[in-house]
Amino acid sequence: MREVISREQLEKHQIWLYAAVLMIAAGFGLLWPESSKSFDQMISIVLAILMYGMFAQIPFFRLKAALTNRKFIYALLITNYIAVPVLVWGLTRFLSADPAILLGVLLVLLTPCIDYVIVFTHLGRGNEKLVWVSTPILFVTQMLLLPVYLWLFMGKTAAEIVSVGPFFEAFLGLIVAPLLLALLTQWWARRQPKGEHLLDATAWLPVPFMALTLFVVVASQIAKLYTSFESIVQVVPVYAAYMVITPIVARIVSRLFRLDIGAGRALIFSAATRNSLVVLPFALALPEPLNGVVSAVIVTQTVVELIGELVYIRLVPKVLLRGTD
Repeated sequence: MREVISREQLEKHQIWLYAAVLMIAAGFGLLWPESSKSFDQMISIVLAILMYGMFAQIPFFRLKAALTNRKFIYALLITNYIAVPVLVWGLTRFLSADPAILLGVLLVLLTPCIDYVIVFTHLGRGNEKLVWVSTPILFVTQMLLLPVYLWLFMGKTAAEIVSVGPFFEAFLGLIVAPLLLALLTQWWARRQPKGEHLLDATAWLPVPFMALTLFVVVASQIAKLYTSFESIVQVVPVYAAYMVITPIVARIVSRLFRLDIGAGRALIFSAATRNSLVVLPFALALPEPLNGVVSAVIVTQTVVELIGELVYIRLVPKVLLRGTD
């Protein structure tokens, strides 16, 4: 019992943990830049473990349960893959012609979150169970549609920037391998008590490894943020505008589909929360110096989003979608 409460407390306060880790990592990276560079070698390992921990919590064998609330699924897909891309296309018109900046923004804003969005939805009094059972659909669809959107928004430029070899290696090592291992764990858990114990143990991985990932990423990349200041200045207003506009767009879609209060709030958080850590490996796989700029643009979105979510968890249930809880 103590173990369950302990984990629940860890998950309940994880946002503040991430905020503290971001500040500590930024300070460490700026004060000891040479030592921080060594963290580059740790990013792939830490990310792979984090991906496994997150994927293990996604109910891939419960797709049938996800499809029971088709109205929410339709609203979720339309919001994330029609409304959001249109919004992102409009916002990116204000960016410079630098393809590295555009690629970073597109990578992070076109991919809906599949992990800590569940926590934000819960804190914002939304129906986190709907988001939880929908994560397999979101994960598969974004992996299929991301290349399509990159081609639509960037054309041949995307193909010129993205080297297929390193990109494919990052996808296999940091997405496919952890995903297969997570699926194997879930399959084993459905058949053997030992597998169930292992699956329960993986539930401890996301929060500490999310914090560790944020630390090694920010500490190792903060110098690139500093040297990419001109890029950061451009993307912060885009990210801030995205955080302001998406709740309104999701609220409109929610009303069109006549979703209940909990589902409507879940839709808002899904639309606003992006998949920065999942697409970060793709940025790091790019050739120098592009990977520095693209990863800096993605990490910046994480910081802006975290601040925005702290506002969301109060504003969404009290102002945007009020109702009885």
